[in-house]
Order: sequence, then C-alpha cells, then structure tokens
Amino acid sequence: MKIVVFESAGRIQPGVLAGDGVVGIGDLLPLSSSPQAALEALIDGFDALRDQIDEHLFAKIPTALTEVRLLAPIPRPGKVLGCIGNYWEHAQREPRPLNMFLKNPDAVVGPGGTIVLPDFDEPWIFMHEAELAVVIKGPAKSVRRADWRRAVFGYTCLIDVSARGDGRSTWKSGSWLGKSFDTFCPIGPCIVTADEIPNPNDLRVQLFDDGQLRHNYHTDDMEHAVPELIEFATTVMTLYSGDLISCGTNHEGLGPLQDGERVTIDIERIGSMTLDVVDPLKRVWERGIYMGADSTNHEAVRRYRPEEADRLVGSD
Repeated sequence: MKIVVFESAGRIQPGVLAGDGVVGIGDLLPLSSSPQAALEALIDGFDALRDQIDEHLFAKIPTALTEVRLLAPIPRPGKVLGCIGNYWEHAQREPRPLNMFLKNPDAVVGPGGTIVLPDFDEPWIFMHEAELAVVIKGPAKSVRRADWRRAVFGYTCLIDVSARGDGRSTWKSGSWLGKSFDTFCPIGPCIVTADEIPNPNDLRVQLFDDGQLRHNYHTDDMEHAVPELIEFATTVMTLYSGDLISCGTNHEGLGPLQDGERVTIDIERIGSMTLDVVDPLKRVWERGIYMGADSTNHEAVRRYRPEEADRLVGSD
C-alpha cells in the first residue's frame, strides 16, 4: 500500500494511492491536531485498520492526482537520523564503523516543493544525496537485528541536501548543520508499507538533475544493511512512529544543485518525486557529476556512466 499526505479543498489528510488517483482515509482515523499526528495515528493503528482501509478503497472513487497537492508523507518527523556514507561504492572503501547524525526535522519539504539554497555567501557547494529512508513503527528500543521488521512501517525517498566546503567537511568545520537548512530534507512521494518491499537492500536508487543521471546505485551495496541500522539506532535511543532512518548514499553520483534546476529522485517500488531549486544568490558551478574530494571512486563513475565522462568536473 502506498500512503500519502495530501491537500484537497482546504483539507489535509492521509490517503492511499490508487492508480492515477488518491483516496482519503482521514475519516477512518481519530481527530488529530496536525497532519503529522494523523500520520502517526495511522502507523500505530494500521494493523487494526487494514481491513477498513481496503473496504474504503473499494467503495470510494479516487480523486485524480491532478486535483490534489501531495505533501511530504511524513510532514514533521520527530527525528531524522542520517547515516554517514554507508556504501561500499564498488569496494573501493576500507570498512568503516556505522555512524549517524541528526538532521533538522523542520527541513522537510514534499513532492513538487522547492529546495531553497541559503541566501548568505560562504565558499560552499550544495549537493544532492539520494537515499532510501526507513519509516519507523514505534516505540522501538533495543531492537535486535534479527527482529528488525517489527520496527519498520515502510519506506520512502529522501534527498539529503548538503552544504559542503573543502573535502568532505560540511558547513562550519565538519558539523552537520550544513545538512539542516530549511528545505534540505525532501521526502516523498509516498510511504510504501513494509509488506510490499520484502528486502530493502534490493532496490535501485536514481537521481536526475534536469534529466541528467547523477546517482545510479543499488541498495545491496550498503556497508551496514537496514537490520543493522535499526539495531544501532535503537540501542542509542527510542524511536517513535514516524521517525526516519535515512540509509546513506553512494557518493559516486554527487553533483551540485543550483538555481533554476529541477531534480528528481526515483527509487524502485516506491516511486519518484520532483522538486525545483532556487538560489537567491544565483551561484554557478560547473554542471555534472562532481569529481572533487566529496565524490569518490572516479574510475567507477567513468565505467558506469561513460556518456558523462567527458563532462565530469576535474576529469583527466
């Protein structure tokens, strides 16, 4: 089942995608104070509500997607945990310990939204990181990796927009604040329930910038797979329904985001979403896959994207 949050006729509610339309299910849920609260109630009550939702879908005529506005399917997650790296990138890396950081939940935007680059000048480059994100069903604490499925409600797409300086450091000497500017956490277009993705480490992830293929990798390349991510995170903290674990990215496809571009993330079995990029300062970088210190394994980029080789920044 593909769960969305959408606005129609001034009402915001959860819904289910049905072909080229959506069926609202807000009337099946307790009255909620916010879209996020409604989504959390759906996650918490989903097992008991599943039959009612199926009957509702059968009885209702879907509203065309062209007549509604899709929002982020997790409007304001309590926590967004991001993995640092977490991909082997064609075995060119040494083994690394699993590590995570917190990304600002208020940075969330949804399908059709706008990524707005900061309007004060620093020597940065702003990069996309296309990632699979795990939507938590909580409360989840000290979950062993053998029991990982009990902590998963579903999966969605996430772009971890990152402000980077020299090398791999982010804004302000390596802090993760550079990943937390407003609009730097696009999520969507939907949550696919866990029963439809039996193995999250068997999905293709792609990202296009104005139609140019940037990220193009498979989640079986994760250094630390989803069960380990859940065990690690819940060892440290309790995760609640609607929290997110973003699984990291393959850095071979990194490239700059800049004013006027349109970026699309697509993950197999989940779907795609597109956002516009606006930069009030109109900064310009050479367009294409970045070949500086933030992008890794340049030979793999040439092998797997030969059509891009002549346009790569810094290529030999």
